Amino acid sequence: MYLLGLDVGTSSIKASILNAVTGECTATASSPETEMEIIAPKAGWAEQDPELWWKHTRLAIAAALWKAMINPEEIDAIGISYQMHGLVCVDKDFKVLRNAIIWCDSRAVDYGNTAFKEIGPEKCLSHLLNSPGNFTASKLKWVKENEPEVYNRIHKIMLPGDYIAAKLTGDICTTESGLSEGIFWDFKHRRPAESVLKYFGFNKKILADIVPTFGYQGKVTELAAVSTGLKSGTPVSYRAGDQPNNAFSLNVLNPGEIAATAGTSGVVYGVSNLVQYDPLSRVNTFLHVNNADTALRNGILLCVNGTGIMNSWIKKMAGESISYDQMNELAASIKPGSDGLLILPFGNGAERVLENIETGCSIHNLNFNIHGKAHLYRAAQEGIAFALYYGIKVMQKMGVEIKVIRAGKANMFLSPVFSQTLADISGATIELYNTDGSQGAARGAGVGAGIYKDFETAFAGLKKLETISPSTDNLTLTKAYENWEKALAK
Repeated sequence: MYLLGLDVGTSSIKASILNAVTGECTATASSPETEMEIIAPKAGWAEQDPELWWKHTRLAIAAALWKAMINPEEIDAIGISYQMHGLVCVDKDFKVLRNAIIWCDSRAVDYGNTAFKEIGPEKCLSHLLNSPGNFTASKLKWVKENEPEVYNRIHKIMLPGDYIAAKLTGDICTTESGLSEGIFWDFKHRRPAESVLKYFGFNKKILADIVPTFGYQGKVTELAAVSTGLKSGTPVSYRAGDQPNNAFSLNVLNPGEIAATAGTSGVVYGVSNLVQYDPLSRVNTFLHVNNADTALRNGILLCVNGTGIMNSWIKKMAGESISYDQMNELAASIKPGSDGLLILPFGNGAERVLENIETGCSIHNLNFNIHGKAHLYRAAQEGIAFALYYGIKVMQKMGVEIKVIRAGKANMFLSPVFSQTLADISGATIELYNTDGSQGAARGAGVGAGIYKDFETAFAGLKKLETISPSTDNLTLTKAYENWEKALAK
């Protein structure tokens, strides 16, 4: 008995196969080996071809099945995690009408800001818990205004995970959590947000049908079975955006529990049973995966676009063959504070935590006589941790307690410098676990298909690998953060 989890990321598609009985990961594969292209026709724009996601989904599934050496007939359910806030537009024949406008694209900021003012801040915050900002609804408005020939042909809009699910099952559907991440959900009335649809002039029929986050969402078609190697009829039984799913993968389901991730973007995500919002929408509130009428569960999400992508850019610019492990070793050779070198890592589109301002990345206090490449590596990792802490302080003002942060031991959390810096500056203990988004999606599939009777059973195989406690001597780092914040204020 096995479960397949798919993680539709910005850089790659990852597939993991879990043994449903032991909870252990049997095989994992990613495609492509290099990062998927982000198309940027103009500064601040970011697009990807949905067909490329599907191509690499098929390749990742095939590779995972080959590594696991199991019969596809043994896969009992499929779960999907995906990059949030994207916009996929298809016509009645399920043909993609344009490249997907993805999460870090900034072109719709003005549409969202105008909507916030004209719908009314009080109505937006009390019903949507967010400004329309740069989310999916505002991106669709951009298409309507700038590409009317495309808009007029749209049959349905989807999020990236909805698209991959539709390619597997032939059914176009979404979840309440998915609608909330696109700012299409009215939290007060618990239904699609008529105020947003009416203001932007969207027909409600453009939205996909709603299915449960955990539960039957369709089954693999014969056509999809031929192209993926899976068994036709295999159910898709779980779907969630990457950050709610990351929290789920770490068993973060109850108020006060906190999850983090630091891949291309970085996120701190807390669960609350209260209706909370930031008046400036610097952090955002969405429906968590286990929200129910009987038990409110909202996810408070802080996102910084420029995290792992900053580290990746530094690596590319090094102009030499260097691994991330080697970068981490060099960064660790420099004392905390990087001898005054500061980096603001905001070079991946408009940042919500900065009120949707696109500041770009900048380096401060560079001294040619003092600083070398090791300083640059450390300052980048410290700058990423500082950016996350800047947002954590906003969450704390909303009443979110952050004492323990759970994360998968992956991406930036593989760096001792980054992990220790985040622990020291936030004062939180960091716990690292043997999981990732694709494994979380597999566990979600098990819950949705009824293979696991409850969440406790689903997480029997989750293991803590490492604990990082905050240092008691972090005066230098605290001073460095203060200087970093001053640089940001300028």
